[in-house]
Amino acid sequence: MSDNGGNKVSYFLVGMGIGALLGILFAPKSGEETRDYLTRRADEGRDYAQRKARELRERADDLVERGRDIVETGRDTINDAIEAGKGAYRQAKSKN
Repeated sequence: MSDNGGNKVSYFLVGMGIGALLGILFAPKSGEETRDYLTRRADEGRDYAQRKARELRERADDLVERGRDIVETGRDTINDAIEAGKGAYRQAKSKN
């Protein structure tokens, strides 16, 4: 099966780039105003991306910590079960 999702994303990105270029060419503002606007928007986009990356990193750290806690709890449970099994074995062996 071909990867239509990748093609759609590529077409979307190309279309978005063409739209942005046409928007700049036919902008009602002067070149300096347009550059200032684009610079501000690029800064806002960068800040947004950094904020989202930081949030994702924090969420990932939380998930990793929760995973460690779950593994540790499971390990303790398994160790307790093994020790209980050994104790039961010793007790059964001593009766015979």
